[in-house]
Amino acid sequence: MESSHSREPMPKLALAALGVVFGDIGTSPLYALRACLTAGGDTVASSQSVLGVLSLIFWAIALTITLKYVVIVLRNDNRGEGGVLALTALLASERSALSPAVIVALGLAGTALFFGDGSLTPAVTVLSAVEGLTLADPAFGQFVVPLTVVVLVFLFRAQHQGTGVIGVVFGPIMLLWFVVLGVLGMVNIVGNTGVLAAINPAYAIGFIAHHGGASLAVLAGAFLAVTGGEALYADLGHFGRRPIQLAWLYVVWPGLLLNYFGQGALLLEHPEALRNPFYLMAPLSLIVPLVVLAAAASVIASQAVISGVFSIAQQAQQLGFLPRMQIKQTSDDSFGQVYVPAVNWVLCCAAISIVIVFKSSEALANAYGIAVSSTMVIETTLLVALLYARHVGAFQSDALAYTGAADAGSLGVTQTATGSAWMLWLLLPLGVLDVVFFVANVQKIPAGGWFPLVFGGGVYLVMRTWQIGRISVSSLLQRQERSVASFLAQCAATPPILISGAAVFLTSNTEGVPRTLVRNLRFNGVMHETTVVMSMTTERIPRVPLGTRVQVIQLAPRLWRVNAKVGFKEDADVPELLRAAERLGLTVRTDQATYFLGRDQVVIGPGTHGMSGIRKRLFLFMARNALFAGAAFKLPPERIVEVGGRVVI
Repeated sequence: MESSHSREPMPKLALAALGVVFGDIGTSPLYALRACLTAGGDTVASSQSVLGVLSLIFWAIALTITLKYVVIVLRNDNRGEGGVLALTALLASERSALSPAVIVALGLAGTALFFGDGSLTPAVTVLSAVEGLTLADPAFGQFVVPLTVVVLVFLFRAQHQGTGVIGVVFGPIMLLWFVVLGVLGMVNIVGNTGVLAAINPAYAIGFIAHHGGASLAVLAGAFLAVTGGEALYADLGHFGRRPIQLAWLYVVWPGLLLNYFGQGALLLEHPEALRNPFYLMAPLSLIVPLVVLAAAASVIASQAVISGVFSIAQQAQQLGFLPRMQIKQTSDDSFGQVYVPAVNWVLCCAAISIVIVFKSSEALANAYGIAVSSTMVIETTLLVALLYARHVGAFQSDALAYTGAADAGSLGVTQTATGSAWMLWLLLPLGVLDVVFFVANVQKIPAGGWFPLVFGGGVYLVMRTWQIGRISVSSLLQRQERSVASFLAQCAATPPILISGAAVFLTSNTEGVPRTLVRNLRFNGVMHETTVVMSMTTERIPRVPLGTRVQVIQLAPRLWRVNAKVGFKEDADVPELLRAAERLGLTVRTDQATYFLGRDQVVIGPGTHGMSGIRKRLFLFMARNALFAGAAFKLPPERIVEVGGRVVI
């Protein structure tokens, strides 16, 4: 993926990544340490509790974010794209121990939970920042919720600008934020350097052992310090691996650690500061400017998850898990930067509803974490299966090379096996840690954790319903198609009337003659001088290389087939693909062609077709409100002809 961003200098990309990718995890100091200590039952912070919690947070960030995501996960991209769906598509192309059905189910579940996280993150980050105003003046308490709603509306209205533009604006702000985090922390650490002893993992182990049954609640609080790792992977396609790694190692990680340890140093000196250790690190005169900066950072924090949701929504649509939606490319230099209006406003409404219902970040902390921890477990499971499949496959190929059955690339195969092996063995214990964090967050379900699960469950139902319904409709429509041989035999027996011009019939099938052409010949008895049957196939890779996108086959003197392929991150621009087909020998002026689309009316009938009556109605609603195919395929509206029919499911 690095190549797709090579037009921009690395420092500029790293700064833009700072403004988009790390906002979520970058604002965790606002609430994570306090939530962790209060979860352990402390009302006044004791020295042992402070050191134990700091040790937990330090090692959670080091293992989960730095080692797992930055070192391992980012190396396993699908040709530059990250996120659970890109990983699902990548694993589906390997010989895996997991069945295809299990892989798809895990991928959809992870995607649905990430959508739930996308609605919750803006609410909790903005709300926690605005609450800082109550420290300057308690009278501000009545304005916290309304002001949070205003900030959220501003955030979602700005999304159409695109992550590239937003990153350029937000990058310097986040750089200032992490510098302020580090300076605030360093000032307090200088006053009590003993807090650095928390680097010793013995404090974390002792703290958990001491709290016994309450240790799960403590671990759930510590997990808040690493939320944002899943967004880091989902945003990989926006900037590439190297800028994200540089921003994390040189800016984000140091700033976070200094701030957490600074809060700990403050609590060792003033245990009563537990009510809000982040803001109380600063002098009272700087509280309001710090709240303003924190509010700006919290808006940016939401950007990391929102842009990741846009990326995954585009992948889900191209892979057939969501109906066609309007997707806007927001950058001329990067195909990964997109804006999805429908998804944007659904997330906006959900986030505002969450703020109005829960009213405080403390209440929202109970809802936060379960969706993220679930997504992390799913991602780790898929990645372990992928690395294992590569490891086993590489050694099998290496064995063939060693025995003489294959003689090429044995060194590369061995290197692949070795690379997969070290990542696999590191990822297995890290996966256990993910499971521990998930179990710790399960207890939050009754107190608010149910919301992201319900939201994610609804998204899963939508995606699964669309997938099943689309497959059912496609199989029914394919019965109306004809083989090329029978179609040509019919034309020879009853020659159609030839009319001037060129006609392009779009189909998802790479073989046979589409129903639109069959119907047109049956009812009108005419064929154009040049008839093109064009199929569109979405590959399990983000982008298809230019030289392999189009295949041109002449079926008869006046009948052509064009098989086009696009990646799951690409637009299906039919006129552009046809111009590429012209260069391969298609003898037609495609800019003057007429495009024939199927416009079938789907109705509910007897039988299940894999769906209940309610889910059939849901599928019909989505089908009727999906983006018009002509717009999705970039067809000129004045040259479209629709051929209708009726499909009963």
